[in-house]
Amino acid sequence: MSHNRLKTIKELRQFLRYDRIAQGGGNFYRKFLASPVFRFTVLLRINEYLVNNSIPMLLRIIPYFWYRRISVRLGFSIPFNVFDYGLGIVHYGLLIVNPDTRVGSNCRIHAGVNIGGSAGFRKPGDTARYAPTIGSNCYIGPGAKLFGPITIGDNSVIGANAVVNKSFEGNCTIGGVPAKVLSDKNSEGMVYKLK
Repeated sequence: MSHNRLKTIKELRQFLRYDRIAQGGGNFYRKFLASPVFRFTVLLRINEYLVNNSIPMLLRIIPYFWYRRISVRLGFSIPFNVFDYGLGIVHYGLLIVNPDTRVGSNCRIHAGVNIGGSAGFRKPGDTARYAPTIGSNCYIGPGAKLFGPITIGDNSVIGANAVVNKSFEGNCTIGGVPAKVLSDKNSEGMVYKLK
């Protein structure tokens, strides 16, 4: 899975376009004014663009504090450069993501999800992977918990309240505590088609 890092205005526009489609489409400006979740996504992408281009903090301070304020209000703890384009956050509510997580394009995610790293502390200079890598076109149901250095394949469905602590191939539905493959049904019809 390749992971884009926003660097150009063209990429920023593409990310915002696909994020809008993943959150149900509609007019960009009306959606920005009406939906705090979409406003959060726009601010996330703008801050990613500013950070990735090493814009001085003095120029980033207003978008950053606006982003932090809306993050706290909505209950989101999503760091920069984790999600590829097409992020579809269904509604607000607790949503925690580890900064080392990498999620592919077109991910639809519900409230109460926690995507975390392995237990313990990282030592300085340690390059081992501690957090999940999630493929493209994945649907993550409400209350799902994913943790550790696991890999979830493309087109996966992670059921509500699943606890996922091991890797799974794509094109399947995962659920339970601990998670196991429930069926070979993939995420088609559960995530928006972007292209």
